[in-house]
Amino acid sequence: MRLSVTSWSFPQLTLDEVGGLARVLGIEAIDVGYFYRSALDKARLLREPEAYGEEIRKASPVAVSNLYHLFGNSVAERNLASPAYRRENLTDFQQALKFCVAVGSPTVFILPGVINGAQSRMQALAETVESLKPLLDAAAPTGVSVCVEPHVHSYLESPAMTADMCERAAGVKLAIDYAHFAVSGYRQEEIDALAPWFGHAHLRQARPGALQTKLDEGTLNFPAMFSTFRDAGFSGWLACEYVHQGYFDTVHDDVLTETVKMRDLFRAWSAA
Repeated sequence: MRLSVTSWSFPQLTLDEVGGLARVLGIEAIDVGYFYRSALDKARLLREPEAYGEEIRKASPVAVSNLYHLFGNSVAERNLASPAYRRENLTDFQQALKFCVAVGSPTVFILPGVINGAQSRMQALAETVESLKPLLDAAAPTGVSVCVEPHVHSYLESPAMTADMCERAAGVKLAIDYAHFAVSGYRQEEIDALAPWFGHAHLRQARPGALQTKLDEGTLNFPAMFSTFRDAGFSGWLACEYVHQGYFDTVHDDVLTETVKMRDLFRAWSAA
């Protein structure tokens, strides 16, 4: 297991600057996406994914650990729980996979979708499973793992429903962020049960009612979490994802300080 950091953690830095900061901190890779000053050029990625991926790979001072791919311009637009956009989403996803191969990213993560219209949670889940099947088929020959991130404000907000999705969409992995369950009051051991499907991870402290908080003010036990990953045979990237965003009022923490504290905690666990 190795540490990375999400490029969107530092909204005022360019992608090159995030990569340089990661290198200074001794963090070996960055997750990339379509947000803030570090955003990839999504239009170019979809137009010429292989050339663009190769360019990013050569220019970055660290590796690329994950691509966060959003189909539309918001969480709701063209989301996986809507059956209306499967053809367009597959076309775009095939390009995203080519980018991942070229840039060297072992994983791509996408969101599960939201409640559309009068859907129930179970209807939304069924639509997402159907939407995932062609994406997983497209990814299989590339070697890139398709990861879904359960998150608050989607319909996929419980460990039990998340396990149901994974069982029904053979081959899918999780981009797991314990914070998205802890904020709703789920216990850490309930989230641990999802470990067989872990494909990528986001690390930040949380507690019931707070999606993000300082390392010493939350309820997540990170040494125990790291051991859960190890015992499950996980050998991927753990991305520090402290953010400065309006989403869930995550604007009150010193992102750099908390990233360094998480780095040091992981190093101490690894050394032990």
